[in-house]
Amino acid sequence: MMGLTNEHLAKWLEKTNAKIQENKTFLTNLDQAIGDGDHGINMSRGFDEAVKKISSTEYKTSSDLLKDWAMTLLSKVGGASGPLYGTALLKFSMSMKDKEEVDYSSLTAGIEEGLNGLIQRGQAQEGHKTMVDVWSPVVTFLKEQPAFNPEGFKEIAKEAMEKTKDMKAIKGRAAYLKERSIGHLDPGSVSSYYLFSSLAEVIEEEGVGL
Repeated sequence: MMGLTNEHLAKWLEKTNAKIQENKTFLTNLDQAIGDGDHGINMSRGFDEAVKKISSTEYKTSSDLLKDWAMTLLSKVGGASGPLYGTALLKFSMSMKDKEEVDYSSLTAGIEEGLNGLIQRGQAQEGHKTMVDVWSPVVTFLKEQPAFNPEGFKEIAKEAMEKTKDMKAIKGRAAYLKERSIGHLDPGSVSSYYLFSSLAEVIEEEGVGL
C-alpha cells in the first residue's frame, strides 16, 4: 500500500487553497453574520502564504512539511482561525515524527491529534458550532473504516458541516448571539469541509492506496 507522499500533501494544500480563494467572499459573508467577519480574508491570506512557503521548500519528511504549513498559518492567519488551524496541523505534524509517507493508520492518528489540539486550544466540544463539529465525525469515520473511502469521507464532512446550521453557538464570537446564531453555517466548519474534501479528492485523483 502506498501512502501519502510529500507531493500529495503539497497537492492537498494547493487544492484546499484553491477552494478557499474561490469561496473567500462566501466565508467572509458567513463570518459577518455570526463572527468577526474576517474568516475568508484571513484564511485566503494564510493558505496563500502556506502554498508559497511549501512550493519553494524541499522536505525530507511529511512531518516537516506539515509543520511549515502549520507555522505559516499560525503567523499569517489572524483571528481565532489561525491559532486553531495552526495548532491542529502542528499536532498532526508531531504525530508523523520521521515518516516519509503517511499511511492510513498514521493519517487517522494525525487527524485525531489535530482534533485533540482543537479541543484543547478552543475549549470546544462537539455540538458547540465550531470546527470540532466537522473534525470529530471525520475522525470517528476514519476509525470505523478498514481503508480510506473518499466518497464516504467527503459525505461525512459535508453532512457534519451542514449540521452546524441548526446549532446554537456555545463558543467564540458567535456565542454572544445565542439563539440568533441558529440558521447560519459555522465558517470554520465550512473551511474544514474544504480541507477534508480536498484531501479526499487528492487521494482519489492520485490513486493513493490507503
